[in-house]
Amino acid sequence: MIKHIAICLILLLCINQCTKKTHESVSTNPQKKSLIEPSMESTKNEALLTKTEEQWKSELTPNEYHVLREKGTEPAFTGQYTDHKTIGIYFCKGCKSELFRSNEKFDSHCGWPSFYKSIDKSKINETLDLSYGMKRVEVTCSNCGGHLGHVFDDGPKEKTGLRYCINSIALGFMDKQVYDSLLKVKK
Repeated sequence: MIKHIAICLILLLCINQCTKKTHESVSTNPQKKSLIEPSMESTKNEALLTKTEEQWKSELTPNEYHVLREKGTEPAFTGQYTDHKTIGIYFCKGCKSELFRSNEKFDSHCGWPSFYKSIDKSKINETLDLSYGMKRVEVTCSNCGGHLGHVFDDGPKEKTGLRYCINSIALGFMDKQVYDSLLKVKK
């Protein structure tokens, strides 16, 4: 029990550190306009792929289910793709929808894979998240509704200024050579 409480406290501290810069700029500089303007509604249509909770539980591991379906967060610096450098495409673990390119990934040192943009804005939904006493923007897959992570406005300024902070466990990866060969087969 004490071990679980300690893990929860560490996780909350990591989330707080990951969002600290964004919250400081919002609270200390009300004149600064955020790059992210979340609304109370999703920025995209509702998820296209619908499955029962029993179907999701049978297709995902317990940890994948917790993150993708229950809006959980994997512990910082533990994910498979945090320091991943291979060239290719990251896709949603729940539905295989292509989400991010490796050349748009950067080292943010926050403990989770970070991207400055998605493959296509129609592939993700962005929704205001007021959980844990914070104001954040949640990122979900627009195809299956799976929770991916959050987006912050402290990314590389020379790119988009955004940081999509994504749970590794919510992602799959396809090497560029495999991806390119599959594209050729489809033609």
